[in-house]
Amino acid sequence: MARSNIGSFFAFCAKAVCACLLGAVLVIGGTNAYVVTSATPSITSAEQARLQETRDAIVVLGASVFTDGTPSDILRDRLETAAGLYASGIAPTIIVSGDGSTVYNNEPEAMKNYLVNLGIPESAIVRDNSGLSTYESMYRARYVYGVQSVAVVTQNYHLPRAIASARLLGCSVVGVGADRGTYEDQMSYEIREIPARTKDLVQAALHMDPSRL
Repeated sequence: MARSNIGSFFAFCAKAVCACLLGAVLVIGGTNAYVVTSATPSITSAEQARLQETRDAIVVLGASVFTDGTPSDILRDRLETAAGLYASGIAPTIIVSGDGSTVYNNEPEAMKNYLVNLGIPESAIVRDNSGLSTYESMYRARYVYGVQSVAVVTQNYHLPRAIASARLLGCSVVGVGADRGTYEDQMSYEIREIPARTKDLVQAALHMDPSRL
């Protein structure tokens, strides 16, 4: 009898674990499907974005910076795309948002310097040193800098998450792809997006204050 009870207990545990795993798969799959399908119509090319209405700001999402202060390839492409958009008059301000918590590898500082070297006036650049995640960058653009309409610049794999977050936070948003080729570790970036879309969707739906996360 005791062995039967133990066997029943383990069977129950196995079913519970399977149910939890299935639930997690359904939640992650469902939220990813929502984020991608709802955001895709708002993704456009730089050329098409120039023909649309002007925006309050261009937001460039941060990425890694080399130790000498130069942007990585993926970040460089974002910045050059944003510079082109600014030159076309789509917005009067570029917000460079990333991790500025340390002197070394300071993403917003490196982003600002690169844009200035491209001819963007320093007065048109806003450094957001607390954009530690995609959601935080979009939250701060909306509630710290008061942006109501935005052009978000990043790679296509990353755009749906940024667009969905901005929209749920009350921004009119267009996403501009900065892809100019394939990138090192591209597959790992895309895999990382899967749980990140679910996380950011929940945070944006609840308008969670990043300072309290």
